[in-house]
Amino acid sequence: MPKPVKTIFVCSKCDAQSLKWAGRCPECGAWGALGEQAVFENEKKAETSLPPADVIDLAKTPDVYSARLTTGIGEADRVLGGGLIPGSLTLLSGEPGIGKSTILAQIADAIGRSQEKSVIYISGEESAAQVKGRLVRLGCDLAKMRFIGETDVEKIIPALILHRPVLAIIDSIQTVYSSFLPSEAGGINQIRAASVKLLEIAKKYDIAIILVGHITKDGLAAGPKSLEHIVDTVLYLESRAGHDYRLLRAAKNRFGSINELGVFEMTGKGFQEISNPSAVFLDEESPSFAGSAIGIVMEGTRPFLIEVQALVTKTVFGYPQRKSSGFDLNRLQVLISVLSKRAGLNLSNQDVIVNIVGGLKATDPALDLAVCLAIASSFSNQPVGRKLAAVGEVGLGGEIRAVGKLKERLLEAEKLGFVSAIVPDGKFSAGKIRISCRKKLEEVVKDLCS
Repeated sequence: MPKPVKTIFVCSKCDAQSLKWAGRCPECGAWGALGEQAVFENEKKAETSLPPADVIDLAKTPDVYSARLTTGIGEADRVLGGGLIPGSLTLLSGEPGIGKSTILAQIADAIGRSQEKSVIYISGEESAAQVKGRLVRLGCDLAKMRFIGETDVEKIIPALILHRPVLAIIDSIQTVYSSFLPSEAGGINQIRAASVKLLEIAKKYDIAIILVGHITKDGLAAGPKSLEHIVDTVLYLESRAGHDYRLLRAAKNRFGSINELGVFEMTGKGFQEISNPSAVFLDEESPSFAGSAIGIVMEGTRPFLIEVQALVTKTVFGYPQRKSSGFDLNRLQVLISVLSKRAGLNLSNQDVIVNIVGGLKATDPALDLAVCLAIASSFSNQPVGRKLAAVGEVGLGGEIRAVGKLKERLLEAEKLGFVSAIVPDGKFSAGKIRISCRKKLEEVVKDLCS
């Protein structure tokens, strides 16, 4: 074992290095982020003794995209880009109890049933009996399921090489450690070292490996930031208090888009796919009331109809309050200013609260018009109607700007029974839905208030 020659301090946020400890990182400014790390001295080999690197002909290299492992869950395959890639390293993070182990058990069962090789579940947090109990409850086939109750990566890797599974699940990476490092499991150095070794095995033996990761209080994957750079795919499983729905997002994906969204419902038998996600965020039976508007956003290649609710009331404080749930607060401030300046709504003494129904976090600029319509509806106490959808980005000049994939958005609205839509000015056709083209936000507000 090489001997350490010196000690440095590495930031867990930006990986900046420092020779001495400080309470605040000199590069990114994060407090308490510097951790101690030992630097080892490697024996230098003569250049003549090093073998040359292998040169690979890319034209003759097999296409990994044609050999995807489908998970058996359509929503998960959508987020992954079509399935898991053999030899890929995937990181799945989420709140405690959100269902990470449940969805991984379902994925392992589907891949095990469809492949000749077995699936190995590695856990340092649960016993074999606990894992088996979950698999039986979910109705999984145990014929090709194997279990390793080990946390030493030097013991895990030989087992993976010996059995060559099609998929290996490690729950969780924070419990895995390398015996060659003196620090405890869960430390920055241990997580980085274990992840690099697992990445090497995944690429060399074409084993798809999924790492379960803890998250911090900020909702990010725990551990060094380099962990997200090491893995091929970073997935986040999200939910909202009081809801049984789960949202699966990709923050990084080397083999597909990061804009796709998977929607599930947590049941006693595991995750169930939501065939019509728009129904989750849109209550068709809810009566029409002032302050509610329907917008259409795109999550990857799929349109979602979501309800935007706004509450405008006279402030009782000296400064009006602006609150937002599911919509960017800074963007809300901009839209309120545009409504005041361009549409003539006096909101300087009004509290404005905006909520996206269903717990969805919307970042699509096409939702701007629906937000403005909901605010104007609440301010004037005039309902918009449950069968009207609004699509468009709002500029600082009060203009309604065009958005992408407008036809697909309107066809989805028509499929759900909507009869009319307010869209940016332009020439297009979209089924039987009645189109109302508008150039200025002032025109939309005037029609609503008149």
